[in-house]
Amino acid sequence: MAYVKLYRSELKHNFEFLDSLFKKNGVKWGITTKLLCGNRAFLEEVINLGIGEVHDSRISNLRRIKEINSNTMTIYIKPPPKDIIPDVVKYADVSLNTELSTLYELSEEAERQNKTHKVIIMIEMGDLREGVMREDLINFYEKVFKLPGISVIGLGTNLNCMHGVMPDGDKLIQLALYKQIIELRFKKDIPLVSGGTTVTIPLLMRDQLPDGINHFRIGEALFFGKDLFTDGVIEGMSDQVMELYTQVIEISEKPVVPSGELGVNPQGKKIEVSQDDFGKTSYRAIIDIGVLDIQPDYLIPVNENIRILDASSDMLILDVGTNPEGYKVGDEIRFKLKYMGALGLMSSDYIEKRVAD
Repeated sequence: MAYVKLYRSELKHNFEFLDSLFKKNGVKWGITTKLLCGNRAFLEEVINLGIGEVHDSRISNLRRIKEINSNTMTIYIKPPPKDIIPDVVKYADVSLNTELSTLYELSEEAERQNKTHKVIIMIEMGDLREGVMREDLINFYEKVFKLPGISVIGLGTNLNCMHGVMPDGDKLIQLALYKQIIELRFKKDIPLVSGGTTVTIPLLMRDQLPDGINHFRIGEALFFGKDLFTDGVIEGMSDQVMELYTQVIEISEKPVVPSGELGVNPQGKKIEVSQDDFGKTSYRAIIDIGVLDIQPDYLIPVNENIRILDASSDMLILDVGTNPEGYKVGDEIRFKLKYMGALGLMSSDYIEKRVAD
């Protein structure tokens, strides 16, 4: 049976790298755990690192985090759907918001629960996902500051999450300036400018992060050591926190080119063959996952001699060449994972999750 393994030592290494980096630069940060899809064992590993702040986009996951450690500060990291507002106030200490009507309901619910709910207002800075338009910002904050049961603790933005717009000095300087403008206009203190995610880490490491950006929301860098500017690994970090282990269920030397009339397969593809491949053979290993679990493009074989050919719903086909490693049925083949692939695996009940030292 295929399983995802989380390596405790690699996770700790990446956490300590990031924690040291942020402390050295006077930046507060929290871990975004939406990748873990509420898996209790993996969440416990994250919370045991000593982080005091955890972010997630599913209220059920935040509820589980509070069950593990009620003192952990929880942040709901997308504009809340209105039908879960009671749970957002109950299980999220903070939420990210962009809609006045939602904030009105959060205010009413916070009063019902005799709580003060903290909010960070997200600003549209060009990536065209969530965010208040900049020309509406002053009017927006003016209304929010009047709401009972609501405490505005920051402003923030998301970049690179939708259209790939990268953070730069100009955009982040603008974000920090909005904080100053709002504070001066309304005589309010806004402690957080949440302008940092994994994509912003290289700017921080190159001393190019503008003053005033003092809060980061980090997921991908912690679990994959990812440098989103270079598509590589941040120097000093590990890309082996999580790996997929699969089992060989068939291995045989077969022709490289299929035989018979070729039509469209169940994924809507029509296979093209090269004339150069006729008459050639190679060893093909079938492993116990398929597109139901993960798209092949999100897998990186640890053995560089393995080539991913394609997948059906429940099986994935590998070309292992002349099979120099001597793979046989029952052997395990390991893969590194890309973020979106790991997300699919973590959400699947068919894939076991394990923790190892």
